[in-house]
Amino acid sequence: MMTAEYPAAPEPLLRIEGLKTYYPIKRGLLSRTVGNVRAVDDITLDLYPGETLGLVGESGCGKSTIGRSIIRLENPTAGKIWFDGEEITASPMSALRGERTKMQMIFQDPYSSLNPRMRVHELLAEPMRVHGVAAGAGLEARIDKLLDTVGIPRSYKQRFPHEFSGGQRQRIGIARALSLNPKLIVCDEPVSALDVSIQAQILNLLKELQQELGLTYLFIAHGLGAVKYISSRIAVMYLGKMVELGTKEQIFGSPRHPYTQALLNAYPIPDPRKRGQERIVLQGDVPSPAAPPSGCRFHTRCPFAQVKCKEEEPLLQGTGHAAACHYPLVTG
Repeated sequence: MMTAEYPAAPEPLLRIEGLKTYYPIKRGLLSRTVGNVRAVDDITLDLYPGETLGLVGESGCGKSTIGRSIIRLENPTAGKIWFDGEEITASPMSALRGERTKMQMIFQDPYSSLNPRMRVHELLAEPMRVHGVAAGAGLEARIDKLLDTVGIPRSYKQRFPHEFSGGQRQRIGIARALSLNPKLIVCDEPVSALDVSIQAQILNLLKELQQELGLTYLFIAHGLGAVKYISSRIAVMYLGKMVELGTKEQIFGSPRHPYTQALLNAYPIPDPRKRGQERIVLQGDVPSPAAPPSGCRFHTRCPFAQVKCKEEEPLLQGTGHAAACHYPLVTG
């Protein structure tokens, strides 16, 4: 009797396990550490080749810190990071030189991320020279191809960043991220500083590049519209913790965590027939990450909180669609 053979599940391109990134609070003449800002507090996550994982949450929840910790612009306090099968958590910067070509970042503000004293040609040429990707005629051809790819005329490569619009500057930032042929791009709110009409153009460009080049994205945003459009899976964060993880359809169609539902309630509903339904409206402010609440960190603002929520921290549980909630919502 023959047994069916199923293809093996793909290995994650990126795996983070128990990631913590704290910032010390120092006081006094001797600058003694009196506490920590827990920007990222015990996050475990897999990112698979070719997918786009959206990371959403309110400002200050730790989204950008995760992205910067992965790229090692910030040094994690604890936990492990594997990229392309190799652990890179504690690797010195000299050892990360080769891996850094495979991981790039697109920043939120395209103007502040570009050196205002460098022309576009030099902005794109510098990383390729440093890492030995191209030189001479090959370098010039590579720069022209990058500009063509992101929709910037070749004749503009001798211009400075201030001579471009916001959308054009972000295209230059994307071209620079592509210059080293990366596998993973961390997109840190790449459209939040742009006009709505330009946001759509940049999102379409990112999707086209992903299909053409086989890129993997970690897409960080606080706006659900952009995340819904570009992501295949979505992770929701609150105060340094991940509270829900699932496919785009699961998160938008049947959220299990009250915080996720509150975020969706703040998102405009296109169907007028559904606008009168009961909505979760959050009360109060986000607690300080330097002194997070006990138990579930969301219990101070959750309309369904009970005694257990104040005393016991919920674990992220579930296969495929996971939520960190003692009393998950039943929706859909």
